[in-house]
Amino acid sequence: MTSIRRLREVPRFDREVDVVVMGLGLAGASAALEAKAAGADVLVVERSGAGGGASALSGGLIYMGGGTPVQKAAGFEDSEENMFKFLMAVSSPGADEEKIRVFCADSIEHFHWFEKQGVPFKRSFYDEPGLESRTDDCLVYTSGEDCAPWNTIATPAPRGHKAQVVQKGGGLLMKIMLEAVGRESIPVLTDTRGEALVVADDGVVCGLVVKHAGAELALRARRGVVLAAGGFIMNEAMCALHAPVLNRVTDRNGTPGDDGTGIRLGQSAGGTAIRMHLGEVALPYTIPNPLSKGVYLNTRGQRFINEDTYHGHVGIAGLYKEAGELFLLLDDATFRRGLVGLQPSWVAETFEELEAEAGFPPGSLVETMTLYNRHAAQGRDPVFGKRPERIVPLVNPPYALVDCRVSQGAIWSGFTIGGLRTSVDGEVLDYAGDPVPGLFAAGRTAAIFSGHGYAGSGASLADASYFGRRAGRAIARAGGR
Repeated sequence: MTSIRRLREVPRFDREVDVVVMGLGLAGASAALEAKAAGADVLVVERSGAGGGASALSGGLIYMGGGTPVQKAAGFEDSEENMFKFLMAVSSPGADEEKIRVFCADSIEHFHWFEKQGVPFKRSFYDEPGLESRTDDCLVYTSGEDCAPWNTIATPAPRGHKAQVVQKGGGLLMKIMLEAVGRESIPVLTDTRGEALVVADDGVVCGLVVKHAGAELALRARRGVVLAAGGFIMNEAMCALHAPVLNRVTDRNGTPGDDGTGIRLGQSAGGTAIRMHLGEVALPYTIPNPLSKGVYLNTRGQRFINEDTYHGHVGIAGLYKEAGELFLLLDDATFRRGLVGLQPSWVAETFEELEAEAGFPPGSLVETMTLYNRHAAQGRDPVFGKRPERIVPLVNPPYALVDCRVSQGAIWSGFTIGGLRTSVDGEVLDYAGDPVPGLFAAGRTAAIFSGHGYAGSGASLADASYFGRRAGRAIARAGGR
């Protein structure tokens, strides 16, 4: 399936267009719309019965800033440079500076583009960070912008924008985007799976072989192919090879289409993949955010992060650095059931008893909590910098310890963020950094602009849509053959 088909081996093409887009999630829809707007004849192929992909299942947050109309209406100051400083810091090491720079420069334009497609954004702010609003409000903090250490690097500003709908916004977002594709009369072949790229002897990608209704079809793409077919979180064998730590998550965030097909197709034509070992991992045990008044502990009875930060930062650090073996400690005053319905695994009247019952190293939990409570009584967290409004001494027994260990089936939700290496215009690059002619990629098929630090909730949809648009415009300009 992932071997190329030489142009000379294709006896005939069943259809010929300028651009073939593989995948109709947000990245594919954005690429198709911009390619069509630039004058290209576009055909989209989608392996499922309808478009939407993982984008439709998402919370629908789109990371945009620099002073969007929603930010201004809600009373938040932001700028392109401020947004750039934050994204570079939170996305490092390995952040793609060139991509982040253009992304920030065009963020306000990108917001207006969504509104032109019909996506409604209420001019309002919702004060529960880290996830989409439960109301129809738009703007939220999504990436720990107001938390240490980022709040000392750039002026905090919320940048997560959700379409005006109660609860999750991914479904409405993709409904509107698919309607936009329909208005532009862009043809879509559903229930169609990409099988092989058609490559000429000089290395130019000029088509796609697909399986449709049980038959093989050869599609000629005069200007090239855009791969927007998702990531590979649903492919356990591929995760085992590239990102074995992600095979431990208990909730794979994706659709059956996130099996790595697009990435493997790109590699077969000479493209290279980067950051394949990385993923976004959400640990939702401090939702709502007041639960971050508690303390996360590793198996050594020690804190390892400021608990008030974005729960994706906690999840990534927890899975990659602490092997997913974590506990959340709360006292009687701070405990609540929260989003996941917290259930204590151990309850005790003293830290000494809790330490012994949970099996922490002798003295470790007591020492950790003695230090924490001494500073918390002063409203400080000199170790990790938790915000003063989330710092309270945990001194009201009984004490509850929630078992968050992935090995015990706790909720750890993850997806891949590595993929094909691409230019700012979506060109798939080879090992030398040169474009594979006629081949473009966007969405989770391409590596996100983040490096080893995931930028936060909303970054995936923002990256998919913005760089999907750039890929669409660039492929429409391609010379073709």
